[in-house]
Amino acid sequence: MRDWSILEEIWQVIQDRAEHPSAGSYVSSILTHQKGIDRSLEKAGEEMVEFILAAKNPIPERTVSEAADLLFHILVALQASGIDAADVLDELARRRK
Repeated sequence: MRDWSILEEIWQVIQDRAEHPSAGSYVSSILTHQKGIDRSLEKAGEEMVEFILAAKNPIPERTVSEAADLLFHILVALQASGIDAADVLDELARRRK
C-alpha cells in the first residue's frame, strides 16, 4: 500500500491556514471568503463535476489530477465545516470492521 501521509501533511497545512490566514494563500482565500462555508462547498462541487467528466473519458492522467483536486477541496470543506479529517478516517475504520 502507498504512503498516505501526504494527506495528513496537506490537512496540517489547511489547519494552519485556517488558524493563520495569509493574503497570498489559496486555502485562506477559500476559508475566509465572504460566502463563508458556501465557497468551500462550491469548490468541492466544481471539482466533483470535473472528476466525473474526467473519469468518463479515457485519459487516466486527467482523472488522477481531478481526483487529487477533489480530495484537496473535500479537506478544505471539512475544515470549513469544523470537522476533523481524523473523524472521517475513524468512520472509515469503523465501517471496515
